[in-house]
This record gives sequence, C-alpha cells and structure tokens, in this order.
Amino acid sequence: MHTDLGPILALYPTLTTIVGAHCGGRPNFLAVAHLSPMNHGRPQYLAIGLNQSHHTNAGIVENGQFSICIPSQDLLEKTDYVGLVSGKTTDKSGLFDIFHGRLPAAPLIRECPVCMECRLHQTLVLGTHDIFIGELVTTHADPSVLTGGAIDFAKVRPMLFDMPLKKYRALGPVLGDCWSAGKALKRKDKQ
Repeated sequence: MHTDLGPILALYPTLTTIVGAHCGGRPNFLAVAHLSPMNHGRPQYLAIGLNQSHHTNAGIVENGQFSICIPSQDLLEKTDYVGLVSGKTTDKSGLFDIFHGRLPAAPLIRECPVCMECRLHQTLVLGTHDIFIGELVTTHADPSVLTGGAIDFAKVRPMLFDMPLKKYRALGPVLGDCWSAGKALKRKDKQ
C-alpha cells in the first residue's frame, strides 16, 4: 500500500544548473534546478522556473537573453553559494571566469563543462514564479566531456538537486539503452 503524501512534487532529483543574465549592466548568476526541455524539434525550447523575488528575473526580461550552465561536482561550493546570496546585494560577477558567445547578455561560465545560450521566447507567470521559455541559440561544451561528438554526462559529473532531502546527489551507473531496453516486451506484444 502506498502512502498518500498529498500534492508533493516527486520529480526530484533534477539537474542542478547555474542560470546567468546581465542585471544592472553586470553578469549575475543563480543556482536553478527547476528547468525542462520543452521539445526536441527545431527550434529547441527550454524552460526555467524562477521565484519572482530573484534579481536575475529582471535581467532576463530587460535583455531577453540568459544562459544555462551545467556545473560539475567540482563547483559544488560556488554553485550553492550563487543560490544562497542575491545579486541585489552581492556582486557575483567575479566568482567565475566568464565568457560570452553569440548573445552579449547571456554570460557563460568557463569552469562549467556545458553552457547554453538562450533567447527569451515567452514568459509565463504561475503564482509566485516566472517561467522563462528560451529558444536555445547554441551550446558550448568543453572537449573533455565529449564522446563521439556528444555530451557524455558521466564525464560532465553533474550535480542533481534533491529538494525533499535538501541534498546534492551524483549520477549513478548506466542502467540500459534508451529506446532499446523495452524492445523484448514490444516483440512479445506482436506475438
């Protein structure tokens, strides 16, 4: 018998990222784990959910651009820090080695093995949160995390955010191949 927990979000753990935007003329960063790919077509869209109290929101709206960087486990302390302090009172622009790609107001973090540049497509307001839907402009990856030209998340060593237990977690071992592990059952259905 399962225990009824009420409306508890049970989709954790989720990927921990650092979202960047220019706020008040300087780069600002925020740890974000509420994000989602919205489609697999072209253009590609990504969504991030940010509480309206965050300083970063104003920069995204003002410039129509933002970045999503994936920190490795080596950046645990800095990642947690940018989620603890507000850009309203703390200048976080000197914390990382910053570079820019195609979008001038989407600061990228060189220490993060994977960074994406997004152009704001749409903003939805859900209660106390802004949902920013961004069109993915391009992705930058350190060559050391690529396998056959694809991002290898075992090499990225990302952090996963476990909201219920308030912990950062690591990826586990590969369990199987996508769109392949269920083929045996599919064959049984055809018999």
